[in-house]
Amino acid sequence: MFKANDNYLKLPGSYLFSTVARKQREYVAAHPDCNIIRLSIGDVTQPLAPAIIDALHKAVDEMAVAETFRGYAPDLGYDFLRSAIVENDYKARGVDIATDEVFVSDGAKSDSANIQEIFAVDSKIAVCDPVYPVYVDSNVMAGRTGTYDSTTGLWSDVIYMPCSAANKFAPELPKETPDIIYLCFPNNPTGATVKKEKLQEFVDYANKVGAVIIYDAAYEAYISEDDVPHSIYECDGAKTCAIELKSFSKNAGFTGTRLGYVIVPKELKDAEGTSLNALWARRHGTKFNGAPYIVQRAGEAVYSEAGKAQTREQIAYYMNNAKVISEGLKAAGYTVSGGVNAPYIWLKTPEGMTSWEFFDYLLDKANVVGTPGSGFGPSGEGYFRLTAFGTYESTVEAIERIKKL
Repeated sequence: MFKANDNYLKLPGSYLFSTVARKQREYVAAHPDCNIIRLSIGDVTQPLAPAIIDALHKAVDEMAVAETFRGYAPDLGYDFLRSAIVENDYKARGVDIATDEVFVSDGAKSDSANIQEIFAVDSKIAVCDPVYPVYVDSNVMAGRTGTYDSTTGLWSDVIYMPCSAANKFAPELPKETPDIIYLCFPNNPTGATVKKEKLQEFVDYANKVGAVIIYDAAYEAYISEDDVPHSIYECDGAKTCAIELKSFSKNAGFTGTRLGYVIVPKELKDAEGTSLNALWARRHGTKFNGAPYIVQRAGEAVYSEAGKAQTREQIAYYMNNAKVISEGLKAAGYTVSGGVNAPYIWLKTPEGMTSWEFFDYLLDKANVVGTPGSGFGPSGEGYFRLTAFGTYESTVEAIERIKKL
């Protein structure tokens, strides 16, 4: 008789954002006349920029003509997009990345879940706490995390790097020696960033102990301060210890279009000398048929002069929303962080109220949906995340409702 993968059975409840969506649906069903404002899941609301739409239309037209029709995409991505990524995201910042170190994908979520597959099952992982749930959940599915303690919300075989107000939500180096370190800056959910010197400490540490850093830079386009790095490869020695994940979802509004990429330097090798670049290429070619041609052409258009200008306008739009949320909450007496180099605002819940209690309170009293901090890990208890990805009008309305509570 067949058996299910019992590692999946270790996962507590449903995925965080699925739970948020379910509770929202249940509330709407019970209150059909309510006007819900969603500042929870980080989904964009502005349409794709005109330069991107033009590229999509042109690519669609090409698919209608035999001479320009495209079938399966190259496993690792079309050269036109990989070259644009190298020139604009790396060489423009003084970072030397080769096109064969770029692996085009359908987005950072799948990459952040799948990257663990090329590492040994007994690898020890270290994560920030709070943390984007995919990092931990994907390792639970792989059998790396041990047992779950429902009282503490901790996994027995995971090394946690607590991020709190005391350390400005930036992690210290792990207390135990890990094999894999997950970092995300600008951070989801806290919106925190680190300066280059701090990131260099992690790079130096990883090289010293023989660990690899999985660096999620999905929100780097929102960085506004000059001393905050956009890529881990701005740090010396990062090519021998780091893999970088990037996404078009937040910088160009591709949440429904789906496009991302992974950087795996050829210098990155394990203790036995195995090339992780070659290993990821093997995995990618076996399990992924390539992002669609029309979507990759749309991605290329993000790097055109018009595309750059138009996406910058959209980022400024969302960051203005972040300012509205941050200033409005502070005026209402909340303790707030984030929202400067990231589209996320991290607020402390009222005294004596848990994250999920505050979720229910906001939903019922203000008809505003956010994300409970405890869903990102035990150190997120007592905090709450709001996103700046709504429309300006709905964002202003949401904050006005909260200020009246």
